[in-house]
Amino acid sequence: MSGFELSDLPLRPELVGEEPYGAPQLDVPVCLNVNENPYAPSSSLRDAMGKAVAEAAVRINRYPDREALELRTALADYLGFGLGPQNIWAANGSNEVMTQLLQAFGGPGRTLLGFTPTYSMYPEYARNTHTNYVTAPRDEHYAISAEAIVTAAREHKADVIIITTPNNPTGTTTPVSVIDEVCSQLDCIVVVDEAYQEFTEIPDDSAIALLPRHPRLVVTRTMSKAFSYAGGRLGYLAANPAVVDACRIIRLPYHLSGPSQALAVVALKHSAEMLQQVSQLRRECQQLQQWLREHGLEVVPSQANFCLFGRFADRHAVWQALLDHGALVRETGPVGFLRVSAGTPDEMAAFRDALLDVLPAAQRMSTTDTEGADS
Repeated sequence: MSGFELSDLPLRPELVGEEPYGAPQLDVPVCLNVNENPYAPSSSLRDAMGKAVAEAAVRINRYPDREALELRTALADYLGFGLGPQNIWAANGSNEVMTQLLQAFGGPGRTLLGFTPTYSMYPEYARNTHTNYVTAPRDEHYAISAEAIVTAAREHKADVIIITTPNNPTGTTTPVSVIDEVCSQLDCIVVVDEAYQEFTEIPDDSAIALLPRHPRLVVTRTMSKAFSYAGGRLGYLAANPAVVDACRIIRLPYHLSGPSQALAVVALKHSAEMLQQVSQLRRECQQLQQWLREHGLEVVPSQANFCLFGRFADRHAVWQALLDHGALVRETGPVGFLRVSAGTPDEMAAFRDALLDVLPAAQRMSTTDTEGADS
C-alpha cells in the first residue's frame, strides 16, 4: 500500500490542499497555547468520575439515552436564567454543536457571517457543511457595533451570524445590548459563542438573558475552558426549544456516549470545585496584560483567559524562541501578534522569564524592520 497519497483520492474539490486543524500538541514544561484551565480535578472528584464511568460500563452493551435528558437538565440548572432541558442541547464539544447548527440552518445556498479576526474553525465548519462563509472586519479595537453587524448581514444576505464574545483570539467582548439590538433588527439565526464567558468580569451578563425575547438567538458554551474539562469534550447550547428540535433532527443517533454523559453530570454536580480557579486565572490574565505593557509590548485588552501581545517583526521567530525556552504559546491572530493563555503562577513565572530572555532580540528585529520601512 506504499506510494498511495491523499492526492490520489477523489476528495471533494474544496478539500484539496487543505490541512487538518490543530494547535501544536508538544510535550513542554509550560503549555499556554490552547486556553485550557491548567488545574486538574481533585483526587476525590476523580474518584467520583471513575465511579460514574464504572456504573455506566454496567450498561455499556446498551445504547445510551439519545436525548441526554439528565445531562441537559444538569446543564440547565448550572446556567440558571429559568432554563429547562428543553432549552439545552449538548454534543461532543462546541465544535460539534456549531457543526450541527450549520447542518440545520446553513448548507448549500446559505451564508454564514463572521467578524474577523475571530476563531479559525468557523470557516471550516462552513466548508464541511457546504455553507458559504463571508466575513466583515472588526474595528481598530477589535470590537463590533450593532450597526456594523446589521449592515454586513443585510449586505451579504446572511442566514446565520456568529458573534464571539469574548472573541478568540482577541479577548474582546460584545455587549449584550448590542446583541439585543441586532436580534431586534434581523430575522436570521444569531449564534453567540460564549466559550469564555465564565472568565469575564461579570459572567452573568450573558446573552442567555435575551432568549425569551428572541427565538432565533442561540448561545453556545463549552465545558472545555473554565470547567477544567477539555478532555471530556462537552459543548452545549441554550436556545428556544424549536432550535433544540432542529438539532435533534440532524444529530447522529446516540451521538453522546453513556460514559461521556455520566462524566459530564458528575462535573456539573461539582461545578463549584471545577470552577474554583477561574477567578485566579482571570487575575493572572489581567496581571499578565499589565506586565506585558510595562515591558513595551502592545496588548489587546482581553476579558478571557488569554491575551494577544506583540507586535513582532517575525512572530514565528519569537514563538520558536519561546518554545526553545520550554514555553509553548499560539501563533495566531493579527499579523505580528502571539496569544498566550493564563496558567498557574509557576507557569506564568516561567513564561515571563522566557520572554525576558527572548525580548531583546525580538525588539531589535522590530526596530530594524521599522527603520527599513521608513527609509
